[in-house]
Amino acid sequence: MVIILDVHESVTKEFKRDYTDDLKKTVVAFANTDGGEIWIGVEDDGSLSGLDKPDDTIRQVTCSIRDNIKPDLSMHTRIDIRTIEDKQIVVVEVQRGTACPYYLVGKGIRPEGVYIRQGASSVPATESLILKMIKETGESFESSRSLNQELTFMQSQRFFEDEHIKFGQEQKRSLGLIDSNGTWTNLGLLLSDQCGHTIKAAVFEGDSKITFKDRAEFPGSLLKQVEDTYRYLDQFNHTRSTLSGLKRIDYRSYPPDAIREALLNAVVHRDYSYSGSILISVFDNRIEFVSLGGLPKGISYNDLLLGISEPRNIQLANIFYRLHLIEAYGTGVPKIMDHYLEYDKKPTIEISDNAFKIMLPNMNEQRLESEHPVVLLTPDEQTILNLLRDRENLVRAEIESATGFSQAKSIRVINQLISKGELVKIGKGKRTHYRLAKGSGASLN
Repeated sequence: MVIILDVHESVTKEFKRDYTDDLKKTVVAFANTDGGEIWIGVEDDGSLSGLDKPDDTIRQVTCSIRDNIKPDLSMHTRIDIRTIEDKQIVVVEVQRGTACPYYLVGKGIRPEGVYIRQGASSVPATESLILKMIKETGESFESSRSLNQELTFMQSQRFFEDEHIKFGQEQKRSLGLIDSNGTWTNLGLLLSDQCGHTIKAAVFEGDSKITFKDRAEFPGSLLKQVEDTYRYLDQFNHTRSTLSGLKRIDYRSYPPDAIREALLNAVVHRDYSYSGSILISVFDNRIEFVSLGGLPKGISYNDLLLGISEPRNIQLANIFYRLHLIEAYGTGVPKIMDHYLEYDKKPTIEISDNAFKIMLPNMNEQRLESEHPVVLLTPDEQTILNLLRDRENLVRAEIESATGFSQAKSIRVINQLISKGELVKIGKGKRTHYRLAKGSGASLN
């Protein structure tokens, strides 16, 4: 006599005639969704077949869950033998886990290793759903498990070796690159050769984003990205030289330390839960650094200027500190501002809910402006200047004749140009004549 159970497969229940290796997928799916039960010894149609050796089945199930699923699910599973109509079956009860996503050890935290329940089936989870589950566990981005578990660290290894710091498995674990389950964390991903985040830099002609002069993108370990990006930006940090007596004095367009601090700030404090790149734009008059993620909660713009800091990525900041890339938390922005104390144009910071931008003004451009201030001219003044650019010098009568100005108007305009440093008066009386001042270069108002 065939016994048909008055239950059916559903989102929380699955039947299996015997133990099979794919049972682990169903366990993972239940743990990642709303829990459920697996009845072993029951046909797909609900007919009861029973098990001859249920104890052996329990051992198989126990070993499969222990050896093939991470994180550990032992606290969220219960396996019992039930007797129905003189037939024995094994029931595996799985609760929804508290450390989702659960995954198959051999596949990793990828769609082929993470399953969920959909109706009466166990199906692979999408990457976006996996990321959502990771975020909902309440872990920080750094300590959450990386979706990519095939990581290498050739680029980062060099930085640790240069500072004579060990970077073996034990150190990777203590630094937070490996979690308690032995899996790579997102912090590990950020320092790995496979890091998916990048820095993009672009150089523009003039002061707007109309014409590109050059662009580059820097992938790989964040440590390598910082090194490559700084080297790239240094090409466009031009040097202007002046003479002071017998000494030559060189001025950089931007303080190298300010570029370094702005770059490190963008890398260490950005929100890596966003997939976009850090953007750096180089103009003739400024450099802009834009990173994703606003200020951490509780920190204001004024706090930044005072040196108060709340690192978003504490473990990443700690690694940069150990490698002597940053000195101490909160010193970056004040150090940048200190470089511009003697200049009228200061670095500016713009903050939104999801982005942070710091702008560094070109200091050489400010030096030129202070040495050669722009003088605004009236059309009448410009007329006389244009006339003198074609002649070495002129007397007032020649200026009046060429421009058609009256004597009074000519005297007034000429005196205005002398006061603005654009004209020089030479001689006295009838022999008085005028010529352009050295370095004259005013702009029409």
